Amino acid sequence: MASHRRRPRTVSRTRVTVLTATAAAAVALAAQAANADPKPSKDQVKSQVGDLYNQAEQATEKYDAAQEQQATLQKQVDDLQNQAAREQAKLNKLAEQFGAFASAQYRTGGIDPSLQLFLSSNPSDYLEKASALQQMSDTQAAAIQQMEQEKRVLDQERAEATVKLAQLDNTRKELAQQKQDIQGKLAKAQALLNSLTSQDRQAIQNAGSISNPDLGHFVAASSRAAAALAAGETRIGDPYVFGASGPHSFDCSGFTQWAYAQAGVSLPRTSQEQESAGTHLSMSELEPGDLVIMNGGDHVGLYAGRGYILHAPHTGANVRYESLRDGYLSFDFGVRVG
Repeated sequence: MASHRRRPRTVSRTRVTVLTATAAAAVALAAQAANADPKPSKDQVKSQVGDLYNQAEQATEKYDAAQEQQATLQKQVDDLQNQAAREQAKLNKLAEQFGAFASAQYRTGGIDPSLQLFLSSNPSDYLEKASALQQMSDTQAAAIQQMEQEKRVLDQERAEATVKLAQLDNTRKELAQQKQDIQGKLAKAQALLNSLTSQDRQAIQNAGSISNPDLGHFVAASSRAAAALAAGETRIGDPYVFGASGPHSFDCSGFTQWAYAQAGVSLPRTSQEQESAGTHLSMSELEPGDLVIMNGGDHVGLYAGRGYILHAPHTGANVRYESLRDGYLSFDFGVRVG
């Protein structure tokens, strides 16, 4: 019996197409991987994170200023609305009085005054009432003038309140945008840090910090500066939170404002405003308790002595001592609070 050999199967066009496409995809992925940006080094991450923290600090100071403006506008709106309510109450009272005068005049004004005198059983009593009626008319005229004045005041206050409410609404929208911007920059910084090992991440976040620096025994710039520095030292370890001003979390200017408030000194809210709180100093002129303005005016701390500051650094860090010679801190000038 003759044997039958099987004919070899031909590869279908569909299979060839799939295999070709798969190979092409593999080549493309390999090329993409070869051309992809290499993973940033620790130093590159440190530099990029430092830039993001500085940008977030700038946005935070704008956020603080907008918060301060919001509080001011809210108070103005409340005051205007309260004043408008008082003016409305006065206007309502005048309207009631005017209505009573008008009703009385209507009840007595339908009869000729001479006929009323003729019919009156007591002419002298009528004459007294007629005199009172004349005075009532004069009072009515004055009441109308006063009502018109109160209405103008009320309309003006309502118009001012409307303008302030619009400004307040814009400020709230600005705050929301700034908050979103800050959170975006901090998220980028955290993503970069997460690409590192835990050890390298901690090294970057704690760069420049020191637990117990040798601050020497220098005399503070003033008793108030000494008290502010002492108050600030009690908050070491408290977290940095953008927009916070104590007593258990702070951003940079919120920390210095809080510290000086404990010494009985009222500082403005932002680092840019705190620049004008006193006399400017060079680094060699700094004494403990002086303000230190850094990073182009976007960061502020308290001078602690021997080249160290006490400050709220950035998100992910706590209130701590740090060297002014650290890489991401750029000294601008000091401020001796007057």
